[in-house]
Amino acid sequence: MDMNASFSTPEITPEELAARLEGATPVIAQYIETKASQPDALLFFRMGDFYEVFFDDAVKAAAALGLALTKRGKYQGEDIPMAGVPAHAAEAYIAKLIRAGFRVAVCDQLEDPAEAKKRGSKSVVKRGIVRIVTPGTLTEDSLLEASGANRLVAISARAGVMALACVELSTGDVECLEVTPESLGSHLSALRPSETLVADRLLGDEAVYGLVKVLGGVIQPQAAALSDPAAGLTRLKRLYGVETLDGFGAFSPAEVSALGLIAAYIDVTQAGKLPVLKAPRRLGAQTFLAIDPSTRASLEIDRAQRGGREGSLIAAIDRTMTSGGSRLLSARLARPLIDPLAINARLDAVEWLIERRGLRQEVRNTLRGLPDMARALSRLGLGRGGPRDLKVIKDCLSHAGGLIQRLQSADRDSSALDTHPAEIMAQITSLTPSEAVEALNYRLGQALVDEPPLMARDGGFIRPNYNANLNAAINLRNDSRQVILQLEAQLQGETGLPLKIKYNGVLGYFIELSAKQAEGIATLPNAAHFIHRQTLANQVRYSTTELIDLDSRIQRAASDALTLELAIFEDLREEVRHLTHELQQMFDAVCGLDVACAAAEWAEDHEATRPVIFDGPLFDAKGAKHPVVVQALRSEGKPFTPNDCCLDASGQAGARLSLVTGPNMAGKSTFLRQNAILIIMAQAGLYVPAASLKLGVVDRLFSRVGAGDDLAQGRSTFMMEMVETAAILSQATDRSFVILDEIGRGTATFDGLAIAWASAENLHETIKCRALFATHYHEMSKLEQLLSACENISLTAKEHNGDLIFLHEAKKGAADRSYGVQVAKLAGMPPRVVARARDILERLESENATRLKLDDLPLFASLQPEPVKNVAPQQQSEAEKALLALDPDDLSPREALEVIYRLRNLVKIDA
Repeated sequence: MDMNASFSTPEITPEELAARLEGATPVIAQYIETKASQPDALLFFRMGDFYEVFFDDAVKAAAALGLALTKRGKYQGEDIPMAGVPAHAAEAYIAKLIRAGFRVAVCDQLEDPAEAKKRGSKSVVKRGIVRIVTPGTLTEDSLLEASGANRLVAISARAGVMALACVELSTGDVECLEVTPESLGSHLSALRPSETLVADRLLGDEAVYGLVKVLGGVIQPQAAALSDPAAGLTRLKRLYGVETLDGFGAFSPAEVSALGLIAAYIDVTQAGKLPVLKAPRRLGAQTFLAIDPSTRASLEIDRAQRGGREGSLIAAIDRTMTSGGSRLLSARLARPLIDPLAINARLDAVEWLIERRGLRQEVRNTLRGLPDMARALSRLGLGRGGPRDLKVIKDCLSHAGGLIQRLQSADRDSSALDTHPAEIMAQITSLTPSEAVEALNYRLGQALVDEPPLMARDGGFIRPNYNANLNAAINLRNDSRQVILQLEAQLQGETGLPLKIKYNGVLGYFIELSAKQAEGIATLPNAAHFIHRQTLANQVRYSTTELIDLDSRIQRAASDALTLELAIFEDLREEVRHLTHELQQMFDAVCGLDVACAAAEWAEDHEATRPVIFDGPLFDAKGAKHPVVVQALRSEGKPFTPNDCCLDASGQAGARLSLVTGPNMAGKSTFLRQNAILIIMAQAGLYVPAASLKLGVVDRLFSRVGAGDDLAQGRSTFMMEMVETAAILSQATDRSFVILDEIGRGTATFDGLAIAWASAENLHETIKCRALFATHYHEMSKLEQLLSACENISLTAKEHNGDLIFLHEAKKGAADRSYGVQVAKLAGMPPRVVARARDILERLESENATRLKLDDLPLFASLQPEPVKNVAPQQQSEAEKALLALDPDDLSPREALEVIYRLRNLVKIDA
């Protein structure tokens, strides 16, 4: 029975619902009514200590979680499938379902079962959905990656204008901007959303849908009514508790529409609870360096091409001490800036910290292990936080004072702070607490124990003597426990039986004896005082009037204590909620300081330098390295060969287009990528692994490196190459930076050469941007003479004794040959194949190559290779040995002449 199928749409008429409820028990009827409101989610239905799932939800959950599928009663003549998970472990199961692509609606008991019984024995406990767990709305640490962002994105369009809004519910960050269909991909790939809300009218746009399908995480179509700007404005006012959004800035109807979609989705998934979010930040269309998805993937900025973080740029340079700092560094690398002033402000902070190594180490030690206050604030704001989240805030506030003191005393010779960079000063200002925050910090310190429990309902998180009423209740509860022990000893003495007084949630306190020992109760003079409560296989349980009275007093005292603790928790949580915006700013400052210190630490460790950033057409890197490759080689004890690269889009100081040639494995792709990565790091406000870098800011970064196909859309490797190249040639500007690798290699030689040639001409003559163009078409080296701002660069290799040695050095000029056969030999091609390839190559390169046809060559089988010549290194001749033994500086002119004659004779003998 597929209950999900029957609830495929939330619009259910009263008649339909009545038909579905026919024959259902009260509990199952309650489940069906609740499920009808969220047909697309798995419904976790709280029943006592378990969350149960029924019908088709149970089948799906059991399969996804590896649970036993059981049955519970009948519904309309059929068994009801059921599966369940313990309530205390539900979070782990929900996490697994979310990773499997499900949405989970959590339906909790909204009253105590005892209250339901007061309405009658057949009354059902009130239940309701308290939250819908989706990939983009997670807040729990156990469900989130500590160093990774978890974003919910919404895309909408009004009057031909498209807008994108983004919220990270776990930290409260909100932003929006207008986008174009061409720029949508770069924004989505930078944000990497876990879930994307799309106005349903946009799903008909194949281009938009195609991008969202690949880059948007889980897609959630939204009804047209939800994207109405007027309705969105109303929801946003409610979300932020304001009468107008004017204080946040001016938003276009499309932006309000996208923000409104997020507000509506939060309202549904959080069951009406309002998170404390930062004011929406409106971004300009040209705020960040645009990096399209294929470029981002090929440069491996935050993910290696094999899928993990290891091997990526962020993994190679991340030295942050906090999870929030790691997320901020990743965000800066994902979206580098294009404003030189803003970039240089970040670089000023890094430089200042490099010069103050001692201070930097003190700050990093203070930051080490600092908890994630942003996510604690989010959980508390949504009403699902616990005492440990309050402790997180206390710990962060306690460390803030130490950070301020260290930063302010950095320049002890100066009484003023004018020596501090603007970014450091901004962080000091944000870290300085108001009186209200100081008061909160004091109260948290007074109230919380050193190691509070995870959940408030567990109690025991308030310090003794913090609250007089709580203290009295706790003393009564604890004293009563002592009375229980005394009563147990008294009864043991009176009866002579080894009885125990125990407790459970059903019976309360009870006396327990083994079945054999219980036989002695009947022989006691006061046997009537023992009231039988329960008989088990091996135990018998009793109570007494005195124990029942004591149980009642203990339960009342424990309940009173817990009630008082929960009230104190709610007061503290509400105080935190009122100060959330200030606390968020403080943690943002902590993260910014962490990133600056980490950048300085990495720069010092790798002898990186500060880039010179300005508005202009120049890219001039000296002694540049690829940070990821450097790290990999360093672990193997191998050096990296640095290289220079100079490109000038104006064509005045040098070439704006460099044609890069050289054999495979010589380092062409690394050379191309490392220069693009220098741009990303520099514009993110980081030092770069180079002797120097002068960079005129880049507006768009394009990379066409590597091969791949798209089988889902029926695109071959060559087709994908052409699609990506076409996008570059149509979107690049004169301020862009382009790296292209082996354009045209996937088709016939002359076709490929023609495409590569025309693409290079277009980059040089039409777009006039800075570009590196790697190719194996040596004919393209002639472009250096044909184009005014084009030059040849080659990655060098050297052949010695039949073997190929890669020097990884970039030098001016074209490569003399490709060394393809030598590379094939290094790759382990069979000697017979290598020998055959050499023979064909020699024939093609002979004087008659233009007249030779490949089908005129002898059959493969007729050619016998020379195994000695091609397998083992050639032996040195006598002439070579004699020549190597000479020291030219020790020869007189006459002796040199004699040597020449002797070598000539040796050559004749060897021949």
